[in-house]
This record gives sequence, structure tokens and C-alpha cells, in this order.
Amino acid sequence: MPSEAAGAGARGHEPLQVLDAPTVRRWSRLCADALGRARAEIDALNVFPVPDGDTGTNLHLTMLSAAEAVDGLPEDADAATTWRTLAHGALLGARGNSGVIVSQALRGMAEVLKHAPGEGRDLGEAIVRAAELARKAVARPVEGTILSVLTSMSDEVRDHSGAPAEVAGRAAASARAALGRTTGQLDVLARNGVVDAGAAGLTVIMETLAAVLTGSYAGRYEVPARYGSEAPAVPEHGPETVAEAGREPEAAAGPGYEVMYLLDADEAAVDGLRAELDRLGDSLVVVGGEGLWNVHVHVDDAGAAIEAGMRAGRPYRLKIVYLTAPARTHRAGNGRGVVAVAAGDGIARLFAQAGAVVVRREPGSTPALAAVVAAIREAGTEVAVLPNDVGVNAVAVAAAEIAREEGVVVSVLPTKATAQGLAALAVHDPLRRFDDDVVAMTDTAGHTRHGHVWVADREAMTSAGMCRPGDVLGVIDGDVALIGTAVEDIAVEVTSRMLSVGSELVTLIVGLDAGPSLARAVQDHLEDVRPDIEVVSYEGGQGGYPLLIGVE
Repeated sequence: MPSEAAGAGARGHEPLQVLDAPTVRRWSRLCADALGRARAEIDALNVFPVPDGDTGTNLHLTMLSAAEAVDGLPEDADAATTWRTLAHGALLGARGNSGVIVSQALRGMAEVLKHAPGEGRDLGEAIVRAAELARKAVARPVEGTILSVLTSMSDEVRDHSGAPAEVAGRAAASARAALGRTTGQLDVLARNGVVDAGAAGLTVIMETLAAVLTGSYAGRYEVPARYGSEAPAVPEHGPETVAEAGREPEAAAGPGYEVMYLLDADEAAVDGLRAELDRLGDSLVVVGGEGLWNVHVHVDDAGAAIEAGMRAGRPYRLKIVYLTAPARTHRAGNGRGVVAVAAGDGIARLFAQAGAVVVRREPGSTPALAAVVAAIREAGTEVAVLPNDVGVNAVAVAAAEIAREEGVVVSVLPTKATAQGLAALAVHDPLRRFDDDVVAMTDTAGHTRHGHVWVADREAMTSAGMCRPGDVLGVIDGDVALIGTAVEDIAVEVTSRMLSVGSELVTLIVGLDAGPSLARAVQDHLEDVRPDIEVVSYEGGQGGYPLLIGVE
């Protein structure tokens, strides 16, 4: 339940004496609402770093993610839980350059306020910390942006000991004044006669906080109608928003892609990633901590930015956006197609014979992102991608994101093994609706059990016990199921364990170094115990795995 102070402020429009958990909850929801109503005007201000007209939308979605995370908490959640959840929700939902910076600012506030009573001095320290963390997160800070407004707010409230409402009011007034100054701090803003869009959004956030704490919002904060009203006059252009000027925003040429992703990685790896991405592009912002990061960068080579993330850790929730003209499209293929990743020459031939565009990789490695993107372009305008290995999935997803920006409809199927990919491709029907075809292929792959035989090259603890170099491992559906000494015996046992009453087809894919007797031993066993099952055997040519097995 809201505190008595919070309730009094809401009913009687009296200033609150503490920024407690219920007040944070109300502020986050009101911020999302206010930014939702202001986003079109903020979008119209957006000319830096690129005039893509989405800053207001990105900030709205960032705060909406934070608010929804907090809304999911129990009503009696304490301040520490509420602030942690707010910051985490913003991190996960951060969109665009400004959204990522705001998420880091909220993280800074949370660092201070999750363990503080929420008094005025605490709020002042939180704003100071927010400005510090946000500036550190940006590789090359630029004045006349959201960072300048954060710095102005920080300078205004540093060491201030008034009530929370007074501190928030001072911060909001400082933000509004600093917003007006942005036009004169950045040439591209002056040329277009606007204030900075990200700074305008931050001003809404801080004015909302002040309205909540002073009790003046009366249930709904009214967004000011204009953001350029306090900007210095720009006689050459006059209008305060690009939309009102009736012309396209003017901006310097820059990189062609905006790349964003969440990243699971340790801090040491992220330090190296920052350096690598800084060499690749600009507008670099990396925020987060404790193993979870949000990465934002503008680059000409989207694939290189994603591959850098893969070297640092595990990137996911990839988003790639064109920042320049649609002339960057690379259409080649037409119609329906399938892309399959293959780890052996024989496997590659099998997929190619079945009509797939094949991307080769070596066992234990992932294919180049550029190669997968090129294959999708070649395959057509509606493309199903078969990764055929858990480790390849991230590359396939990243390639699909790039291709989607070029107008290709792409679906990455969850095939974890070659046998599943072959099974999916066997039911591919280009005459079906694409969605129906994807469903059929996914269903078939999901009903295909997969296993393989592998000779250990090192000592390790497995789900079947300790293995040593030279031991033969039998792997079923990704887990080591048994350990032995004879390849043929393990192959027979793995196949037997994978069978069920309804099994109809066993596919054997023989590796590069396997002798001719390996597949024969499995076939002979099945003829004895399950003569009703069809068995097919192929030369896969894969290294490292003597036998791959699929059971449908």
C-alpha cells in the first residue's frame, strides 16, 4: 500500500517528504504516460546523431519497460527491490542512443536510492551519480545533448539538503534551462533550429518527478506543449521544430546501421568490446553491469559489431536499423528458400541436393556472419534458416536481423543438429504459405531425436561421469548419456536408447575418419531388434564426430 505521505501528496497536493517505493512506482508509470504523449513532438526534434525521428518513441518504450517491470512487483515491495527492478527493466527495454543513456542514469539513481531513505540529500546524490555513470557509458561524449542536461542537473543539486520536492524542482528547472542551451552548443541543432531530442525527453522525466514529489500532478502530469520555447533564437531558420519548418532535417553523413543488443559477458570482456566498437563506428554507448549489458553503436558493418559482441560474450535481442537511404539493400534471390549450415562436405552436398543454400563451417566453429547474410540474400525473399547447431543459432539470428532490414522475411528454425535440419528440409514445401511451411519444418525437427558419438580429447566431468582422453562418449539430445571404449558399441547403444515404439526412420551420418564398419554395425543391430525401422546412411565427411544419428 502507498505510504501515508505518498497518499497525502496525491490527495492534497502537498509536497512529499520522502521518495519511497510507492512514489517511485507512481513516477515510473507517469513518466511512461508523459513520454507517450510527448513522443511525436520529441521525434520531430530528432536530428542528432542521425535524423531518424525516433528518439521520443525510444524513450517512451524505455520508460514503459521500466514501469511495467515495477508494476509487476508486489504492492509492498521495498525501496531496494523497487529501484533494482526499475533499473533492470530500463536496461532490458532500452531503445536507441538516448534510451540506453537514460537506462544508465536510472541505474545510477538506483545505486544510491536502493539503500537510502529517499530524503532530499539522497535524491541529490542519486542525480549526481546518474550524471557520472551516464557520461562514463558514452565512448565520445558530445555537449549539447542529454549528457549536458544531466551535468547541469548534477551541478545544481550537488550537496543540496532541502526536501525531495525542492531538490527535484531544482533539478527539473535546471534541466529545462540546459535544454534551451543545447541549440547553441551543437551546430546541427542550430542549423535546424531545434533543441536536442534526448535532452527534451530527459526534461520530461525530471519534470514528472518534480510534479509527483510536489503533489502538483493531480493524477496526470501535463506535458509542456513546446520544447524549443526557451532555446536561443535562430534567425536563419526560426521554427522550433523540424516538423513545423516543413523540411527534412539536415545532418552530417554517418554510419549506415544502428546496432543494439543485450550481452551476457564479464566486465573485462566488455572493456575490450568498447575499444573494438569504438574503432568500428560512433555513437557508442555500453551500459549495465553484473554480467548484463546493453550495447548501442552506429556502424557501417553491422556484422562486425555483432561478431565483436560474440567474442565478448553472448549477444541476444539483436536489433539492427538502417540509418541512411534504403539504397543499401542487396536483393538477389527471389521466392522461397532455405539456408542450411553444414559441418562437413558430405553434409553440405545433402543439403544442397535437397535445394538449400549451404553455408559451410568447421566442426566446433561458427560460420562468418557475412557468409550467412549472403546466403539469405541468395536464397530468396522468404527464407527459413537451419542453424543445425546450438552454437550457430546466435549467428543465424544476427544474420536474419540484417536481412530483415533489407526486406527479406526470415525465420530461424530451432534445429540443434544436422539430423534435425535434414528432417526439416525433407518436409519443406515452397508451395505452402511461408508461415505454414515454417511450422511444419519446425514440428518435424522437434520430433527428431538427435545423437552422436564423440571421442574425448580431454578430461572432463560429464552428466555420465568423468571422461578421459580417448574415451568414447555417447551423446543424446545434447547430453552425454554413456562413456565407453569401443566406438561401434557406443554407437549401437546410443541408437538403441533413442528408439521409441513409434520410431520409423533412423538416419546415420558417417564422419570423415570413421571406418566402413561403424554404420554397418548399427544397421545390423537394428535389423535384429527393430526390423520395422527404415535405416538410411550417408557419408557426411564431418571431422571430430565419427557418427551423427537422427531418429524420427
